[in-house]
Amino acid sequence: MSIHGILGEQTTDYPTEYSPETLYPIARSMGRDVISWHDERLAVGVDWWQAFELSWLNPQGISQVAIARFGIPASSPFIVESKSLKLYLNSINFTEFASWDDVQALIVKDLSACVQAEVQVELFNLDDDLYGEATGLLIAQPNGICIDEALANSSEKVALTEHPDVSLLSNDTERSLEDFQKSSQNSSEPFSFYSNLLRSNCPVTNQPDWGTLAVSITSNKTINEASILRYILSFRQHNGFHEQCVEQIFADLSQYYQPTELIVRAWYTRRGGIDINPCRVSDISLLPQPSRLIRQ
Repeated sequence: MSIHGILGEQTTDYPTEYSPETLYPIARSMGRDVISWHDERLAVGVDWWQAFELSWLNPQGISQVAIARFGIPASSPFIVESKSLKLYLNSINFTEFASWDDVQALIVKDLSACVQAEVQVELFNLDDDLYGEATGLLIAQPNGICIDEALANSSEKVALTEHPDVSLLSNDTERSLEDFQKSSQNSSEPFSFYSNLLRSNCPVTNQPDWGTLAVSITSNKTINEASILRYILSFRQHNGFHEQCVEQIFADLSQYYQPTELIVRAWYTRRGGIDINPCRVSDISLLPQPSRLIRQ
């Protein structure tokens, strides 16, 4: 073992020359094949990636820095493995570009080729109004009520599970008439809620991924916050990519609640200078604007 302990034994060679071949595609079918609900709506939405460690050289050899947002359509047959994206972005650190437009065009070309779909790329100058409405990098708050305290008055201990447990959505134990009234909503209006307790594991590294989950749902069925929270907590030991977790939740809510409208999105915390924010919608007209939260 090295003097730096276990971490000192794990090294990565970062490319110092432009290397698009480092981008590693992963078929979306790997995640969707394990979801029993096969529906074309799993491919309706966008995965927003935000990269905070983007740099290149101008013709004078001076480093330039920017924040980037990539929009990968949920209909793409592939996603890009996140560490490979970090290596790719690092590979242009010492590459000269005549303009920002050239950088943007190159990233569009390479990411689109990797996922086999048109990727939207935006670059933001640190001198821009990054926290304004126009860029969407404003630190926002999810819509609706936070359900993280929904089990505070319950005597039931929440079990750790290895797989998402959809049966928890129908768990009505320790629920009073008042709970039903608080949790019910008119079928013509969406019910919006969120939780900061989403946790899952990366299937490649087994490292934990933390995020905030937000849902807007219009359904004739009563939505119980305690049952939903138990369900979200059942992901804590689940191995799944960010996109697969959001699609699993979208599928389970669709099956159980039969909603007329549904939006499921997550904001995952940053790893390797990149955060991933999948969003799935029952209709593309419901797609919200990209944003970032306080933990990002």
